[in-house]
Amino acid sequence: MTFISSNPTDKLNSLHPTQLKQQLEAGETLLIDVREPSEHAGEKIDGAQLMPLSRFNPADIPGDRAFVLYCQSGNRSAQAAQKLFAAGFEQVSHLDGGLNAWKQAGHPTLVNKNAPISIMRQVQIVAGSLVLIGTLLGAFVAPGFLFLSGFVGAGLLFAGVSNTCMMARLLARLPYNQRV
Repeated sequence: MTFISSNPTDKLNSLHPTQLKQQLEAGETLLIDVREPSEHAGEKIDGAQLMPLSRFNPADIPGDRAFVLYCQSGNRSAQAAQKLFAAGFEQVSHLDGGLNAWKQAGHPTLVNKNAPISIMRQVQIVAGSLVLIGTLLGAFVAPGFLFLSGFVGAGLLFAGVSNTCMMARLLARLPYNQRV
């Protein structure tokens, strides 16, 4: 087990996928998925409870049993853990490497082929379309439309630097992404 600490009282316990699998099989742990509903609907670890980071509320964490947070790669679960630390939790566990590490370790997932496409693919489709439209309108209608392409590019740059994507947050709020 690895402990990451931003201050002496906050400890993020990173579990290896095999450790988590053993805990789940023993019924010792509640698994909390902090990804968005469309991601959870598409693929998840069996038994996971959905609590999306975009609406994450530490008060919703049941206090009667141990829990482990997970997301796709471990970044969002670490962000959710920081919210829990700020709310007074002293120790929080998350799946090191997220769902990607779980699958890489050969553990099973539940896959729904009828679920909406992932938020990141939606972001790529929308951003790519806006850049293409802005470029074509800028070349063939009026150069001012190039501003659209530049604006989207700046947004993507900000998303990469800050690890916060406003377009993804907006897309996650669409009704078809709320289905679980």
